[in-house]
Amino acid sequence: MNVTLDLTAATPAAPKKQSLIGMDRAQLSEALASLGLPEKQIRMRVSQLWNWLYVNGVTDFDDMLNIAKGLREQLKERFVLHRPEIVSEQVSTDGTRKWLFRFTDPEQPNMPPVDVETVYIPEEDRGTLCVSSQVGCTLTCTFCHTGTQKLVRNLTAGEIVSQVLMARERLGDFPGGTRPTDGVVPKEGLRAITNVVMMGMGEPLYNTENVKRAMLLMADGDGISLSKRRITLSTSGVVPAIAEIGEETGVMLAISLHAVRDELRDILVPINKKYPLEELLEACRNYPGLSNARRITFEYVMLKGVNDSIADAKALVRLLDGIPAKINLIPFNPWPGSEYECSSWAQIEKFADVVNIAGYASPVRTPRGRDIFAACGQLKSESERMKKKDRDALQAAQ
Repeated sequence: MNVTLDLTAATPAAPKKQSLIGMDRAQLSEALASLGLPEKQIRMRVSQLWNWLYVNGVTDFDDMLNIAKGLREQLKERFVLHRPEIVSEQVSTDGTRKWLFRFTDPEQPNMPPVDVETVYIPEEDRGTLCVSSQVGCTLTCTFCHTGTQKLVRNLTAGEIVSQVLMARERLGDFPGGTRPTDGVVPKEGLRAITNVVMMGMGEPLYNTENVKRAMLLMADGDGISLSKRRITLSTSGVVPAIAEIGEETGVMLAISLHAVRDELRDILVPINKKYPLEELLEACRNYPGLSNARRITFEYVMLKGVNDSIADAKALVRLLDGIPAKINLIPFNPWPGSEYECSSWAQIEKFADVVNIAGYASPVRTPRGRDIFAACGQLKSESERMKKKDRDALQAAQ
């Protein structure tokens, strides 16, 4: 029997490239140390990279002109500056913008891409970016369009921050950028993005570590530099994670409340079965830094004949007694297949009067971007069309 042995050396697989976007300073330091950079240079190079990534928003290592060409080549061999593809960009008649971003994982290039939606809401004195934390959602809140999309996977810290970077780029918010002319942006002299709300697709506190790191990157004074009081995390009530996120980030908190009785909230916001109102409100009372200057926002979607009675308004006031709070009344935004209707404007005003008389600020949120399905509760990406085997593979990789 003849046996032929192949003695040629096997070609090693090309190393996977990591994205620098989403790394904190300690991780950037480790990345540079892996290139053999002398320790005395690492702090300076981290500062330079940080500035290029988060102040200037560069997407090419060759644009980092104060970094030696040899080091730039090393960086290109091992790392990427990963940003998502823009699948679509829609501009509402009221100036609201919605992007569908497509993410691929540079470390797992054979995995199917995923899509998320990000919304920009401009006003004269501010610009608010609504950022997603997951592809899909597990909570199945019955009034929310996103809740009808199965969870595909969590977003990484880099993917969460990339939504901010992409929006800043599209809105001309980086040095030398040009502001769009096809929609409203804040007046000259103000940043296009002044506020970030974690209110997009997904439950942020079911992706706590990535969300936490992303928000700290957004708040870093030498980078994106958003005030922690201008970053708001909205949760449906993952009680065990509320104190942790407050202690470690110091951002503002919003609660998706929507009902004043457990039996109704069990239907509207099913996580209430696990963490009922009493536990949720106790966590709110103990939220780190809570004060009249750092109030919790309670979001309350107005559903005709469901939760909009005057009795509900009075119960809401009693429920929040002793909690420094603002109550956001949200007219329900319809979506295909929804079983709910929006309360009449007259009923919303009566409800708001009860809350205002009790001493709570209760602005009625003006629906924005309804014509492009960018309003609160309307987000839903096309990732749900992904084949089941691909969804399973993505979730197994988490």
